[in-house]
Order: sequence, then structure tokens, then C-alpha cells
Amino acid sequence: MPATPGCSCVRSLQGPSPWAALLLRLMGIVPRVRQMLQPLSDCCLPDDSGDDEDGTASPADKSELHDTIKKLSLKLDDLSTCNELVAKHGVALQRSLSELDGLRIPCESGEKLKAVSERATLFRITSNAMINACRDFLELAETHSRKWQRALQYEQEQRVHLEETIEQLAKQHNSLERAFRSAPGRAANPTKSFSEGSLLTTKGEDSEEDEDTEYFDAMEDSTSFITVITEPKEDRKAEGGTTGSVEWTSDNVLDSTSLVPQGPPKVKRRVRIPDKPNYSLNLWSIMKNCIGRELSKIPMPVNFNEPLSMLQRLTEDLEYHHLLDKAVHCTSSVEQMCLVAAFSVSSYSTTVHRIAKPFNPMLGETFELDRLDDMGLRSLCEQVSHHPPSAAHYVFSKHGWSLWQEITISSKFRGKYLSIMPLGAIHLEFQASGNHYVWRKSTSTVHNIIVGKLWIDQTGDVEIVNHKTKDRCQLKFLPYSYFSKEVARKVTGVVSDSQGKAHYVLSGSWDEQMECAKIVQSSPSSPSLDGKQKTVYQTLPAKLMWKKYPLPDNAENMYYFSELALTLNEHEEGVAPTDSRLRPDQRLMEKGHWDEANTEKQRLEEKQRVNRRRRLEACSRGCGAEEAEKEAEVYVPLWFEKRLDPVTGETACVYKGGYWEAKEKQDWHMCPNIF
Repeated sequence: MPATPGCSCVRSLQGPSPWAALLLRLMGIVPRVRQMLQPLSDCCLPDDSGDDEDGTASPADKSELHDTIKKLSLKLDDLSTCNELVAKHGVALQRSLSELDGLRIPCESGEKLKAVSERATLFRITSNAMINACRDFLELAETHSRKWQRALQYEQEQRVHLEETIEQLAKQHNSLERAFRSAPGRAANPTKSFSEGSLLTTKGEDSEEDEDTEYFDAMEDSTSFITVITEPKEDRKAEGGTTGSVEWTSDNVLDSTSLVPQGPPKVKRRVRIPDKPNYSLNLWSIMKNCIGRELSKIPMPVNFNEPLSMLQRLTEDLEYHHLLDKAVHCTSSVEQMCLVAAFSVSSYSTTVHRIAKPFNPMLGETFELDRLDDMGLRSLCEQVSHHPPSAAHYVFSKHGWSLWQEITISSKFRGKYLSIMPLGAIHLEFQASGNHYVWRKSTSTVHNIIVGKLWIDQTGDVEIVNHKTKDRCQLKFLPYSYFSKEVARKVTGVVSDSQGKAHYVLSGSWDEQMECAKIVQSSPSSPSLDGKQKTVYQTLPAKLMWKKYPLPDNAENMYYFSELALTLNEHEEGVAPTDSRLRPDQRLMEKGHWDEANTEKQRLEEKQRVNRRRRLEACSRGCGAEEAEKEAEVYVPLWFEKRLDPVTGETACVYKGGYWEAKEKQDWHMCPNIF
């Protein structure tokens, strides 16, 4: 375009002005963007050739794609900057052309100015369209790249998982071969099934060469030992191993024929409760008021509960008390330990379907179980603290044992699941032998709190110690795993004496049964590929110690209560006025009147808060204001008292006596009015 003298606007298009430089820069960026977008387009477009051989993107391809997207984003920013500057200078150019149009200039120059203005407008519109097209293309490319990145990441994770599984199987195979070659009395047929960690499972097919030895499968690293089952007639000796007697010293005690108590009960108990009504519940209307609050302080409606209190739930642990009645007659402390371990595991059997929470007891609430006639025991529980919730428990058996504990419940909500950690030691003492056993409960986990079907699992290690003989039992509650070939809810363990010598191996599941097998020989296995070495135990055939009672008919409509649980809230005359069976909201819920139960529950909780404020006021008059809040939480239990436990070194509530004497006299004047 020829220059017109006196027209500075037109002359500026010919020289290196900023606007012209930007236009040139923009024109130079376009082919570069097109060049960069081409490989991206090739990468994102589906391959219609049908050849999937090279369809899997490598990490290098993924990184290159990531870098390309990053570079494109930077170039898009440059384009946006250029677009803004082009629009700015284009507006200024049009304004200048309009001003020139108003001046007195020759007609020929006016026509040229008009043509320049039109071209500038078209150029600006075209540049804006180009910028928008580039932006749309890049957004489309980013969308497809994210989709393929997610697919690629998923496939990579699956590949890594499969590689880890194959590697684990290879390690197992190698380790099992080594253990098989070094196991004492190994079968002549090397194709027999053999693996690590699992004990006392159902027998499979035996090899024709050796019908007396059997090996079992388990998950890698589930336990630290390997078990080999042999018949008593096979008194094999392992080189460098430990030999022991092959006879059971107390067959009449550890025999499964006496698992179920004999004789009908003298008092007829109820065998059913009203069916659970089907109430709808707006979860959000409840949870929105609970955000940020401590879990134990959240007021929950009875819709989440079962019609039993925590005190009654704690008493349910005594359902298989006959295991302890049998343990009284054991002459061997390690055999007695086996039955104590089975009793400790049996307390979890009622929780497998019981996903509803029990009622939180009121402070001072009690629950008695007076079953000397049929069960041979008396049990008393009292709620000794409200925050944190803590219950003291004492059991006396006429068969020669007593049990006591103080359990504090600590819970943590972790989003998808709820962890319930019982804190406190459980004490069991046999009067004749003086054997004093102490253990602690495992962690309970409630899964699928937000979405899905609720289910509960027990996990962790439990150590039972006989503080008189120093015998120990190490129990391991294996967590459920979708990829595990083990049975769900599995428990394994080893019983050892004070010298560390293993005498029994235990196995089973906490919701079904427990078995024990006597160890006759032990020897170390060959180290595995990862350097770990397990102990090989050669045992006698397993004996069944405990098996869960079947649930009553229609249990699914009665909160999955066991036969004992159905009787716990049965009305009984002569109990203390603080007994859980007299709690009105719990009774209304059991009858199916949930709306009335919720109203009554709120009344009781408000009454408890009023009583706490009264203690606070009484304490503030006798002590400083700073100590008032602390002292307000100090509650003096009625039937228990704080003592220093000489065994654990902890302070715990221990039964101080007087309850059964008060019941005999029907003198309850000392009981608080909590209901």
C-alpha cells in the first residue's frame, strides 16, 4: 500500500510500530501452535486401525503429553495477550481513522482511509476468531487428555497390583518349597498342598503315600509359623527341633463333647421380643447438626440403637461362660490358657450382625445378671463415668473363678468407617490355682458408615498373660481383605510357657469357632527370599474348644439377638431402681414405640445435664472456680471404688461389695434417681 504524504496513520502501518510488531508476532505464533497441536491431535484421536499392539501408553508418552499440554497453555496465554493488545490497538486505530475521516482531506485519501478502516476491523475480528478457535481446541484436547490419563493411570495401577500379586505368589511358592523340604516328617509326594500360617482348617484330600500328614494354606505373613498335622502314632523327631509328649494330659477338659451345658434351665426365659419396626430416617437432618462435635456427645435418635444398654452388651460377653467353668478343672496352666483364649474370642461372636449401637448408660446406671441357678454366676455392671463413657464390671462364679474389668470406649469417626477402641484391662482369676489372667480387647471397626451396607470387623493383636506362671498367648485377629484367600474373621494364636516354649497353636474365626492343637515338635524353616524365617510346628490333630450357638428363629427381625441377649432386657422383680431394664426409653424402643422412645431419651439426657450442673454448683461452693469444672466430672460410684491395680499399675474401679446384700434386704435408699 503506497504511502500518502501527510497521513501518519498509514505511515505507521509501514514502519516497525508496536501494533504492527504484535500483528507480526501473532502471525508467527499461529503456525507454531498448529505444529504443536498436530501431535496432540494424533495422540488423542482414537485409533481405528484395530491394531492394539501399541495401544498402551508408556510413562514417557504420558510425560510428553503432559509437557505438550503445558506448552500449549503457555502459548494460549501468549495468544490471549496478543488478542487483548490487537483489540486495544485496533480500537485506537479505528478511533484515529474516524478522526481523520472528519478532517478535510482529498477524496482519494478518504477512500483509502475507509478501506484501511474496514481492513483493520476485519483483521481484528479474524484474530479474535482465531484466538477463540485455538482456545476451544485446546480445551477439547485437555478434556480428552484427562480422560485418557485417568484410563492410563487406572491401567497402570492394575498392572502394578497384578505384578505385586504375582511377586507375592512367587515368594510364597519359593518359601513353601523350602519349608516343605525342611519340614519334619514331610510327605513323600511333593505335590501335596502346603502353605504357611493357617491352622486347623478342614481337611482336604490326603496323598496316597502318607495319610497321616496334612498341610494348610494361608496368606503370606499372616502368622509367623508353619503348622504340620500328624497322628499321635507318628512320633517323628525333627533335627534340631524340640520334642514333647504326644498325649493330651486332659482329654476330658479340652474335649468338644462337653461344649454345650447340660440340663434345662430352672427358670423359663423369654425366647422372642417384638419385631423391629421399619422406620425411615433422614440421616442428613441429624448429621448436619453434629459436624465438628465429639462423637460421644452427639445426641442420636433410637433409630441407630438396639434395645440394650452398653452394660447389658458388656454382660453378653459371659454367654460362653462354660469355657471358664471347664478351665477350672485344668491341671495344666497352658491348657487352661487355651480355654481362656477361646473365651476371649467368643465375646466377639455376637457382634458380627450387630451393627446398631447400644444405649449409652446414664451416669450411675447399673445392670445385674443373677443367674446362679442355671449359669452359676452373678454379674454386676455400673456406669462410673459419662465423659468419657466408662463401665465397671464384676462377675462371681460359684464354679471357682471371678472376672472384673473397667472398660472405657474411645471412638473415632474416620469418614468411611468408625473405629471403636475399648480401653482397659480384663482380669480373670481362678481361686483354686491362683492363676491370674489379664488381657485387653481388640479394635472394632464399622465399615461403610456413609455409603453401602454396614459391616463390622475385629482387628489387632491380643496378648493374654498369666501373671502367676508367666504363660502367654498371642492372638492375632486378621483384618478382612478382598484379595485374601483366607476365610473372613480369622484368628490365629500360639500358647507359650514362661520359657517361651510353644505348647499349643490356636485357630478359628471370632464369629464361628476356635480349635487348638498340641505341638509335639518345632523347628526353624529355611529362610524365604525376603530373608524371613518362620517356625515349623508339628502338631497333633486339632480339638474343637468353642463353637457358636445358632441364632434363634426370626433373629433378623429381632436385632440379631442371641438367646442370652433376648433375656437381658426381660423385666425382673427386685432389681435396683437404677437397673437398665427400668430405663423407659429403652423399654419403649423394644416395644416398637420409637417416637415416644426418642422423646423419653431427650428427657433423660436433659435430666442428666441438670444433675451435672448441680454437682458443678455444689463443687464451686467448696473449691475454686478454676477447679470446679474438673471436680464436676468426678463422680463417686455406688458399688465400685477406684483402686490401684498391682498387676497393671493402672487405677481402675473394683467392686467393693454391698449390692447383693442390698438386694436381699430390698434396701435401695442409696440409689440415685436417674430415670
